[in-house]
Amino acid sequence: MARARRGRLPDDEDDDEPDSDEEDEEEPRRRPRPVRPTRPRSAPPTPVQRWRGPEGGDEDDEEPDEPPRSRRWRPAGEKPPIFWRARDSLYFEPLVALAIIVLLIVGLFAYTQNWPPIYVVESRSMQHGTTDILGLINTGDLVLAQKVSLSSIVPYVIGLETGYHTYGEYGDVLLYHPNGGGQTPIIHRAILYLDWNPSSQSYNSPDLNGLACGNASNAVYATPGTPGGCGTTGLRGTLELYHIGWRSANVSVDLASPALGGHSGFLTMGDNNVACAGASCVGNPDQSGGTTPQISELVEPGWIIGVARGMVPWFGSVKLLLEGNAGEVPPQSWEFLGLTVSGVILLGFGIHYALRAEGIETPLRKQEEEEAAAEGGPPPPNDEDDEDDKVNERPRRFSDTLRPWRHPASDEEEPTTPPAPRGRHRAAAPDRPSPSRRGRPRPHIRRSEKSRRRPKDEDL
Repeated sequence: MARARRGRLPDDEDDDEPDSDEEDEEEPRRRPRPVRPTRPRSAPPTPVQRWRGPEGGDEDDEEPDEPPRSRRWRPAGEKPPIFWRARDSLYFEPLVALAIIVLLIVGLFAYTQNWPPIYVVESRSMQHGTTDILGLINTGDLVLAQKVSLSSIVPYVIGLETGYHTYGEYGDVLLYHPNGGGQTPIIHRAILYLDWNPSSQSYNSPDLNGLACGNASNAVYATPGTPGGCGTTGLRGTLELYHIGWRSANVSVDLASPALGGHSGFLTMGDNNVACAGASCVGNPDQSGGTTPQISELVEPGWIIGVARGMVPWFGSVKLLLEGNAGEVPPQSWEFLGLTVSGVILLGFGIHYALRAEGIETPLRKQEEEEAAAEGGPPPPNDEDDEDDKVNERPRRFSDTLRPWRHPASDEEEPTTPPAPRGRHRAAAPDRPSPSRRGRPRPHIRRSEKSRRRPKDEDL
């Protein structure tokens, strides 16, 4: 009789052979428990595995070592969401620029109550000299025309008394249509208001009340054709104004001239419409001339577009250049325009890259990035799960000081993940990557006490 070989037969052989009475009394040998690999103290605990339903497949199906972090559980039949980041679109920058332009135009219209709200200065009539002086109205500037009431307009002679000044001189600058027609608007300063009296065929000038009257050495105005020479009502003959404007010009107005139009309105003049001969300068108002005015009759309130309230220097020179009328633009305006455009471009690039660094996007991923990550590529950036990694990888910025401080995770710190459950489930080895999901657990067969084993003396 050959010696029987000790050992445990497979489970299927044990189930096929009938039970024996001799083996009923023998104590069955218990199946040895597999040795659980020891885990280093510094290694993190094995994460708890999620249960995968029966439709998920077998356990042996190949899965990526680390699934993309943006993958989330979705009910069956639900379509995957489509994610989109505005800054990744080719139309992002043009649309932002268009939105800024629209906001500026709407804001200018709300401020001026005029359409168009802005006008280009096309001549040197308001310049103080031949050079570009910042803060004054120069050729090529953009001027805002704000609609105001007649009572709020301050002429030069009233500003001289009260100290009110705009753009380097006393009084307001008007934008008006000459003679009330549809010609190119005129941008000149209001000097005083003349009120026409049709019954006496004369003018009244209440704006002259309180000003010094006399000769050119110690007075502001004189009315030689009026009885007494210093009246403000029933004015006839000639009205003399002294030391007007930045060149201290003398202005003479013939009140009987048809150029005034025989109606009430503002006497206007450009700051640079002055002719000088030596030390004496003579101003040329818009209403000067013989039977017809040089530019316009007295400006009626209905002809006024608005009052100059704000300006954008130099940018109107581009329009004049395209029209071929840029001959009167000061040379300094082109230099200032070039520097301003360069600064705006650099500022735009700075804002663009700042927004790209911070991120203007939805909290989710784009669908393309999710698909690329599912194919084995790197996980998409800016995920909620790797905020700590971003703090460690990128350099700190000033905006980080405005957020709650988060200490970066350290290798020596104890992980906060709960330890893996201990029991009959076998823990994964440290060197084996643990899948994020697994299939149905392998059934564990427990032997009954009546299960028999092969007799020791049975021949093979």
